Amino acid sequence: MTGGSGDAVRRPFLLAVVFHSAMTMDAFLLSTAMIFLAELGDKSQLMALAFATRYRALPVLVGITVATLLVHAGSVLLGATAAAALPIDLISVVAGLAFFVFAAWTLRGDALDAGDAARARQAAGSVILAVGVAFFLAELGDKTMLATVTLAAKGEAIGTWLGSTAGMVAADALAIGVGQLIGTRLPERAIRYGAAASFVVFGALLVLEGLGVI
Repeated sequence: MTGGSGDAVRRPFLLAVVFHSAMTMDAFLLSTAMIFLAELGDKSQLMALAFATRYRALPVLVGITVATLLVHAGSVLLGATAAAALPIDLISVVAGLAFFVFAAWTLRGDALDAGDAARARQAAGSVILAVGVAFFLAELGDKTMLATVTLAAKGEAIGTWLGSTAGMVAADALAIGVGQLIGTRLPERAIRYGAAASFVVFGALLVLEGLGVI
């Protein structure tokens, strides 16, 4: 009897753990893919390329990772707060419309402003600290930060946080690696069109989900 009772107690707990792990992995994979796309051609990726012309790639990527973890932690907190305060269907519609905006933003392209370019040129002292501070400031209010807020409003928080960080670092690492390997940048126009199309499709699915169509 004791063994049976123990199994009855453990089984729901194990199912809950498995379910939560699946939700975390789904959020991680989705956030990795969407932020990877959002970062391609973004000003923070351009800043990564600028830093990589002066410093070794590894400390640049470490600085990017630390800054992204901090900024996206705040983004996830904002998204989770919105999810707790608003109806889920409304969140889906708003999130879908936000991804339409991200698609237009992606098509428009991005460029370093004077302040970002100056920070990339004038960084001194610890490379990791210099890159981290520059990226932290560049990410505030940027497309990838807002996309992370949107994803966190729909997905599991930890998976979204880690996935958004992984996607951003992977996109910057790809750009730096290609630039150092063949001396050219990624084909920006084709990437912008592909990323924008992905945002439109994902946004449409969210809007249709919020309206109860799918």
